[in-house]
Amino acid sequence: MNAPITVTSLSTQIKSLLETTFMDVYVEGEISNLTYHSSGHIYFSIKDDKSTMSCVMFRGNTKYLKFKLEVGLKINIRGSLTVYTPRGSYQLICNRIEPSGQGALALAYEQLKEKLKQKGYFDPSIKKNLPKYPKKIALVTSPTGAAIQDMLKVANHRWNLVEFILVPTLVQGETAKDDIAKSIKYADTLNCDIIIVGRGGGSIEDLWAFNEEIVANAIYEAQTVIISAVGHEVDFLISDFVADVRAATPSNAIEIALPDTNEHRIYIDTLTQDFENRLKNILYSKEQNIIHLKRMYEQNSIETKFNLISSEIKMLKLSFDNRFSNILNSCQNSISLLKNSFEHNSPEKKHKKGFVQISKDNKIIELENINIGDNISLQTPTHIANAKIENIKKQ
Repeated sequence: MNAPITVTSLSTQIKSLLETTFMDVYVEGEISNLTYHSSGHIYFSIKDDKSTMSCVMFRGNTKYLKFKLEVGLKINIRGSLTVYTPRGSYQLICNRIEPSGQGALALAYEQLKEKLKQKGYFDPSIKKNLPKYPKKIALVTSPTGAAIQDMLKVANHRWNLVEFILVPTLVQGETAKDDIAKSIKYADTLNCDIIIVGRGGGSIEDLWAFNEEIVANAIYEAQTVIISAVGHEVDFLISDFVADVRAATPSNAIEIALPDTNEHRIYIDTLTQDFENRLKNILYSKEQNIIHLKRMYEQNSIETKFNLISSEIKMLKLSFDNRFSNILNSCQNSISLLKNSFEHNSPEKKHKKGFVQISKDNKIIELENINIGDNISLQTPTHIANAKIENIKKQ
């Protein structure tokens, strides 16, 4: 009978067998018992409906992990089996971890987006307004990329009354996130009106630095207005949501940040025309007021009043002359009538041979009105005879 071996010896043999047999495994499972250790290692278990397996991802490999592990998340692991001999237990050493059925970058993007949303990084009420006429703009981008040339070209055509300060920055690669965050913090101290953070287009991996939390924190904490201009119009990065303004492209960021010279020329022409029209209207209105005042003055001047009174005097004089003339004519007519009547009734004209005028008590009467005994006077133009009626005979 063979001599027994020690527990350690058996564990070592098992360890050697497992590690040489399962050097590269690819396994799917659901995360449970998750622990992020202060050492930087990640301890957790994966399970299916029947079994559970212990796993560990050492700190050296966590830098390749693009998303955050969460309990209940289904993942695919590539790694190797090992045995921890002091306890005689085996575990899966994880080299790479990907979310099951979803890309790691897409999951990391959604996780960070939700995290920052909950922290209030996307709140519209904290967004700062762009200045209308910026004088100095910091460009946080690569000095050798096409983006910087495109931005300067648009700026020169659109509004050349602005100073640009280039903050050379790595915008791609493992260390890009740290360099971008550092550049944003530096640009925030330059007393610029606007900071434009961005780069040209590329794959999601090329643009990933702008999806990192350290960059989001730098944008959120900056006191200067920030425009995020990363990639193309279809690309939406975490920096776009955190920044005060999102631009579809770097060139679009310049269009957003700067006023348009041509638009302002048109606007100035419009203001000039409007000013001229208003000035003409004001002058015309003042001219009409002066004309009105002049007319009012002329109507109420001493000369006008004198002329009015003089005219009234002339009218009164004319009226007086007319009335006086009418009165004279009327009197003249009356006199003429009296004269005619006098002449018509004059005794000289009325006297005929054999005719006399009969008067009684100094009143002319007719012969038919004489009574017997009346004392009458018989009168011709040259003689008066007194008589007494003694007899009356009717024919």
